[in-house]
Amino acid sequence: MPNKPGPELDSKGLRRSDQEKYDEDGHVARTGGWVSAYAHIVTAVIGSGVLSLAWSMSWLGWPAGALCIFFFAWVTLYCSELLIDAYRWPDVDSTDRNYTYMEAVTRYLGKEYAIFCGVIQYLNMFATGVGYTLTAGVALTAVRKANCYHFSGTTKDDPDNPCTFSQTPWIIFMGALQIFFSQIQDIDRIWIMSVLATLMSFCYSFIGLGLAIAKAAEHDHGTGTADGLWEDQTAATKTWGIFQALGSIAFAYSFSFILIEITDTLRSPGENANMKKATRAGIATTTFFYASIGFIGYAAFGNGAPGNLISGFGFYQPYWLVDIANVAIFVHLLGAFQVWMQPLYSFVETSLYRRFPRQAWLQYDLFAKKVPGVGIVRLSPFRLIWRSITVVIITIIALLLGNCFNDIIAFLGAIGFAPLTVFLPIQMHIAQKKIPMFSAKWCGLQLLNVICWIISIVAAIGSIDGVIVDTQGFAPFQTTA
Repeated sequence: MPNKPGPELDSKGLRRSDQEKYDEDGHVARTGGWVSAYAHIVTAVIGSGVLSLAWSMSWLGWPAGALCIFFFAWVTLYCSELLIDAYRWPDVDSTDRNYTYMEAVTRYLGKEYAIFCGVIQYLNMFATGVGYTLTAGVALTAVRKANCYHFSGTTKDDPDNPCTFSQTPWIIFMGALQIFFSQIQDIDRIWIMSVLATLMSFCYSFIGLGLAIAKAAEHDHGTGTADGLWEDQTAATKTWGIFQALGSIAFAYSFSFILIEITDTLRSPGENANMKKATRAGIATTTFFYASIGFIGYAAFGNGAPGNLISGFGFYQPYWLVDIANVAIFVHLLGAFQVWMQPLYSFVETSLYRRFPRQAWLQYDLFAKKVPGVGIVRLSPFRLIWRSITVVIITIIALLLGNCFNDIIAFLGAIGFAPLTVFLPIQMHIAQKKIPMFSAKWCGLQLLNVICWIISIVAAIGSIDGVIVDTQGFAPFQTTA
């Protein structure tokens, strides 16, 4: 008796559905445009870290701080456009696609580079998920604190401060919501979340900007200095602070880890041009907010700028506006978590689907329903179990590491900036365009590599020092704000 043929599978190894359309490569039809790509970029890039740039400016001072923000913007834009060109193989006019960053590196540079890329890329995605879970908890705890300070008439400097709350319930709440949202099948389907998250990032960024302008208009504030924070600081402390500030700004611009994956959501033809358009608009938007909030926040608070203008309580009043900003941060992080984690989910699942293409436990769906604006939504037992376990692990780590995790994220961002944002895109561009060794362009690209590697190394050193300082006297699960 002949064997019954197995189910027809798509390019990811998933069972094909009669309800869905497919592109010529067997992939579920890509429907994204430059607007959805722009939303993914802004959601991934801005983050609540925009509110820490005044603190970064306080270590660097006016000229160096401003120069660093624009330098990182230019480097990110230039190297991102090189990376977008690597989406097609072997050149931009080819029909063969690279679905992930790691696949592009494998084809252009070889498996050794791909392993190096994958370890840093997916570790950063996972760590960013932890950082966003923790930051979401901080934002909602800040809402309680702002209300407490308002109604009790106290401030954080009062000796009998009654407004200290545990972040644990809100971190767990964030994790519970992400278990639900993580059941969305892939990054193609979360464009609505990205659009909402982008609007929320605009919301709290404009609130932070407005509050900083109001503060700067007062007369009892510092306007910052040319050389930054020196008062009561040793030369070593100043050095570590500068290194951390560089890491903070570098991490703020890091989104190359998911650039190829976002490109793979765009409909053809023209995805290369649309992705470059989205990248230019996205980096222009983020640089506007970074420069505005960084510069005006530094002018408002001077060298006493807090680590986070809103959640770090650079502002207490008006409390209702601070509440709106912190809620907007939380909603933004809901979407940003998915933008960063969906490529990691896809990597693990696609690897398993291709390795075990006929396994029922991987292919079985409890149901598959078409949802307007999202497409076919499938509830898979395998996806439900493994993604939920991943979110639970992320939540537990956020609870364990508490307030020192921002330094760990800065460390991972520092070690990811040079290799993933700069080095690998440049090396793939050299291989793609066959640029001769020691030619003028080759030397210029390698010089940029060297500069960015130095920045990444010193930023990583500064972040390690921050971890050491923040872990002194730290007790796990005792995360309070």
